Amino acid sequence: MFDNLSEKLDKALHVLKGHGQITEINVAETTKEVRRALLDADVNFKIAKEFTNRVKEKALGQNVLTTLQPGQLMVKIVKDELTQLMGGETEGIDLSGNPSIILMSGLQGSGKTTFSGKLAKYLMTKKGKKPLLVACDVYRPAAIDQLHVVGEQIGVEVYSDRGNSDPVDIAKAGIAQGKSKGCNVIIIDTAGRLAVDEKMMDEISNIHKAIQPQETLFVVDSMTGQDAVNTAKAFNDILNFDGVILTKLDGDTRGGAAISIKSVVDKPIKFIGTGEKMEAIDVFHPARMADRILGMGDVISLVERAQDQFDEEEARKIQKKIAKNKFGFDDFLSQIQQIKKMGNIKDLMGMIPGAGKALKGMDIDDDAFKHIEAIIYSMTPEERATPTKLDASRKKRIAKGSGRDVKDVNQLLKQFDQMSKMMKLMQGSRGKKMMQMMGGMKGMN
Repeated sequence: MFDNLSEKLDKALHVLKGHGQITEINVAETTKEVRRALLDADVNFKIAKEFTNRVKEKALGQNVLTTLQPGQLMVKIVKDELTQLMGGETEGIDLSGNPSIILMSGLQGSGKTTFSGKLAKYLMTKKGKKPLLVACDVYRPAAIDQLHVVGEQIGVEVYSDRGNSDPVDIAKAGIAQGKSKGCNVIIIDTAGRLAVDEKMMDEISNIHKAIQPQETLFVVDSMTGQDAVNTAKAFNDILNFDGVILTKLDGDTRGGAAISIKSVVDKPIKFIGTGEKMEAIDVFHPARMADRILGMGDVISLVERAQDQFDEEEARKIQKKIAKNKFGFDDFLSQIQQIKKMGNIKDLMGMIPGAGKALKGMDIDDDAFKHIEAIIYSMTPEERATPTKLDASRKKRIAKGSGRDVKDVNQLLKQFDQMSKMMKLMQGSRGKKMMQMMGGMKGMN
């Protein structure tokens, strides 16, 4: 996420490292490089210029604190300004209606249908809501089928009317159906449309007037850069939407849309999509995103994701097994499944401070656990429960069964042994204190 921008900003801010004081010359040099980094990320020229002017003004207007070096001060100023540029505060979603109606809008191919499913799952699992998805895309082939597949995947009912070609009627009927079934959130998935298509823009405007949604969300593909910002402005002029959804932030995005869209339409980014899985949805936190862009990671979001997947009863069982030296490969598999549910591996690694720079250029496969799982599944139940029984002949059989080399099996056993020892140490008072500190990080934020 934003790898190129992060790298260029790091180089720009490196100009001040080693300097004893801030001067007009070194600040001008730094802000020039920052502006260039933003422009390369497809940020609007006017916004980039205004941003660097504010940074320059603040940098020259402050004396460096005794505890801060000029480089550290500049990083803080850039971080604060980036946070404000992306909205400042985290914006929630309005669920005050009974039912709450959410209208999804956007271009073709922006990911509206998939994100409608992600949002429904998020509201069901995180907010305890009972959602209904309504299929109002009557133009795209198989659009209705796609929403039904998504609904089945997440366990949410979908309303559709294949015999009706009027999306306004379908939206109204869907809301009536949701009310009759006790649904308290109704998500209306509409057809993708171009802002220049007057007929289609009139249609979504008519849907908006007819259903009076609590939330109108504009879904935008973040990989389209500055074009996304221009499209958002055109849609906002017609719909006056409430917030923006940025999809495909896990792709090769330059970041221009995320950084400048708030300044152009004056509407907050509410959610981001960070992968293809239905769990790959995050509330947008401007301050945390600024940290990630500047290579500082996002430990709070990482802890939140871990807590979402944390099963207290399972943790107690594993704790007892570790204490009795009975932690086996079945337990290890269970831990892998929990990690996989947290999101794609590269995104998780990017949340660790400094990891982005350390992993630069490395291809981290989202299926990084596949070969580990293959090796474990090639073991007998007895071998999984008691790894010490794995002699040379058993290792050879496991390697053959999993399509790996014996050295891979040995490496896994070594890593498993090291992890078991580390988990044993974590059972001590120091480890428990550290885990308590991690658990409190959400509150600290």
